[in-house]
Amino acid sequence: MYTQSRKLLLASGIALAMAATSGAAAASTVSQDVTDARQETQIWTTYALSPYLRANDLKVSVHDGKATLTGKVEETVNKDLAKQIALGVDGIKAVDNQIVVQTDYTPPARTSTERSYGEVIDDATITAAVKSRLVWSKNTEGLATDVDTKRGKVSLMGTADSKASKDLAGRLALDTRGVVAVDNQLVVKSASPSAASTVKSSTKGAEQGMSDGWITTKVKSTFMFSHVDGSDISVSTDKGIVTLSGSVDSGAERALAIQLAQNVRGVNSVNAKALTTTS
Repeated sequence: MYTQSRKLLLASGIALAMAATSGAAAASTVSQDVTDARQETQIWTTYALSPYLRANDLKVSVHDGKATLTGKVEETVNKDLAKQIALGVDGIKAVDNQIVVQTDYTPPARTSTERSYGEVIDDATITAAVKSRLVWSKNTEGLATDVDTKRGKVSLMGTADSKASKDLAGRLALDTRGVVAVDNQLVVKSASPSAASTVKSSTKGAEQGMSDGWITTKVKSTFMFSHVDGSDISVSTDKGIVTLSGSVDSGAERALAIQLAQNVRGVNSVNAKALTTTS
């Protein structure tokens, strides 16, 4: 009797141990599957956002830290880039790069209305940049603007209180990095004198309340969104007076940098004596 009881207890213990081990193994498998899927998504998303790889039909699979890449590209450098991107993802230990280099490769054709994931992200970024620049500009008050972007073409819709504001909105949009064309559909609707005075008064009050730090940040962001290389321009603000220093490539770029800074809300004047040109 005693011996049978011991055998039953031993058998039960073994069964419980096997069940626990099986459960842990299943949990581990699920966890690894989730990790593999996350890494695949991260690699693919980076390819979709890369201007060098987004047009190619690349596929990624990951298993236990090893990424397998397939598809076609036009140049060896793009194949190497795809491998380096995969290796840069946390947890990827090895890459089996099966991408084929085909010099006459033609990317899959898209319809006129179909956009790739990368193009959608680019357009959303442009839309946000244009909206921000219109909000930051001291010369576009009175605008009620909707902004839409498709493959770099920006459409402005809504109203402006003057033709000058409408035209300036169009120029700000066209000068935004990544924009290839602007369809300015803003309708000029003159506000009543009292309403216009109220808007200008409230805008002036808001500008007076803007901190020097806010102005500096917006000037730098304006450079980043525009065709000015702001990486070599230092910006500082004191009581609304913006000082620009550093160097730019040409006199035209210097003039544009000054104009962009002057256009930011809260800026009283711009000192660009220390902003030089390299040519």
